[in-house]
Amino acid sequence: MRKLLFSALLMLGVASAQTTNAQTTNAQTTLTVITHDSFDVDKKLVAQFEKANNAKVRFVKGGDAGELLNRLVLTRRAPLADVVYGLDNSLLGRAKQMNLLTAYQSPNLSKVPAAYRLDEAGALNTVDYGFVALNYDRAALAKTGLPLPKTLDDLKKPEYAKLTVVQSPATSSPGLAFLLATVNHYGEAGAWSWWREARANGMKVTRGWSDAYYKDFSRNGGKYPIVLSYASSPAAEVFYADGYNPAKLPAQAPTANLFLPGSTWLQLEGVGILRGARQPALARKFVDFMLGSAVQADIPTRMWIYPAVKGTKLDPVFKFADEPRLSEVKPGLTSNPQRLVDAWVSHVLRAR
Repeated sequence: MRKLLFSALLMLGVASAQTTNAQTTNAQTTLTVITHDSFDVDKKLVAQFEKANNAKVRFVKGGDAGELLNRLVLTRRAPLADVVYGLDNSLLGRAKQMNLLTAYQSPNLSKVPAAYRLDEAGALNTVDYGFVALNYDRAALAKTGLPLPKTLDDLKKPEYAKLTVVQSPATSSPGLAFLLATVNHYGEAGAWSWWREARANGMKVTRGWSDAYYKDFSRNGGKYPIVLSYASSPAAEVFYADGYNPAKLPAQAPTANLFLPGSTWLQLEGVGILRGARQPALARKFVDFMLGSAVQADIPTRMWIYPAVKGTKLDPVFKFADEPRLSEVKPGLTSNPQRLVDAWVSHVLRAR
């Protein structure tokens, strides 16, 4: 009888423990974070965040940054996530106009230089920055026998345009950055003329950065030796080469930057809380996490951009990530980028 009673108590204890464990698991809060397709952070760091907050982080890829913003606009009445990462200074204006974000200024934003802060009110907290720039494949371009183009006017000529692939400003944040750079350089009418002529002479326009860089760029098996990418991309080419050793860097990267006057753009990427977030308290902690020292140190050799927090150490390979001399941005240029995108579609994409 005592054995039966003991067995019953033991089974009850096991069942109770299982119930407690299930309740603990169920008590975990799920935080949904929507990002652009190039987002990448060490899974170990994410696991540490989850453990510290008894939470589960679910990541949703939203396409290139331009596509990401469009998805957020279309779903603003029923937000897809609590947090968004990857909107940038060219997209923030529209995000504000559509009232997509809830302001939160992370304490860690104080470590970001004022020149790199996206929004002092905290609509987006700057996580990283980079320079949108043209890259070229040294070996592939050398085979053409052509000298390097020196200006954007050179680039639109048939001999160079047919070697160039860029991204659409309607669906890609680098594409939009390049559009803004050309409008800043030529003015609107001049920019539409440049784009029309370059396209007519063979320049390819793709939907997003991944297609341009990994499918069309000659370095990755495509037929275009000039690609719109980032000034840090040559560093990435060295880092991912076989036998990479930070103590024995090669003399040069297989790709290089083509800093044509008027072709580069400073891109600031941020993290923010979506209006209507189901987990606002946890979302604020995630914003802090993205600006924390561990993530900031992890970012450069994962997403090939510069960490926003001043003093973050960089891998030696960043010696190949040249910084361009930027043109002064004309007043009002970024106040309504969507208007410029719509004009580009009308004057360039649909032009006959």
